[in-house]
Amino acid sequence: MGIKNKINEGCIYFLTLTVVDWVDIFTRPVYKRIIIESIKYCQDVKGLEVYVWCLMSNHIHLIAGVKEDSKCNLSDVLRDFKKFTNKRIIAEIESCTESRRKWMLNQFEFAGRYNPKIKDFKFWQDGNEAKEIISPEFLHQKMDYIHMNPVIAEIVSEPHHYLHSSAIDYSGGKGLIDVVFV
Repeated sequence: MGIKNKINEGCIYFLTLTVVDWVDIFTRPVYKRIIIESIKYCQDVKGLEVYVWCLMSNHIHLIAGVKEDSKCNLSDVLRDFKKFTNKRIIAEIESCTESRRKWMLNQFEFAGRYNPKIKDFKFWQDGNEAKEIISPEFLHQKMDYIHMNPVIAEIVSEPHHYLHSSAIDYSGGKGLIDVVFV
């Protein structure tokens, strides 16, 4: 991770994790479930705290941090999350009846081909576009931005109608991921 995206301990961040080449993979429920289950695992085991989130077709936005008493830092949690979901999603693509299998595997193989750290496939782009939440105004701006993503993409007409977002929680319902309200 570059210095411009350095993650400091004890801070909350606006994060964007993007699929290489902006491949629209999260249009299928099976891949969405892998992301949701992995976030829940990171919450339960690694101390991840999610304040706001939204999973779009090719990226996920989070406002997140880690619990004060966590043995992990946010950088480590994100690294492990990306590594695990990379392997799990590739395995799912290889084993299921994915109509775009050949094309997607080619994209992910090519993305990692010249990187000595990558063994076979690279699913996530480098970095997390981490931006520290520095004020209540910045927090609310990013929160609105995240929750409006599916509306702007014309997937739903109201943010709280989108299942894969914390907008449900902030409108009084119960979403797929436990959130810490801000």
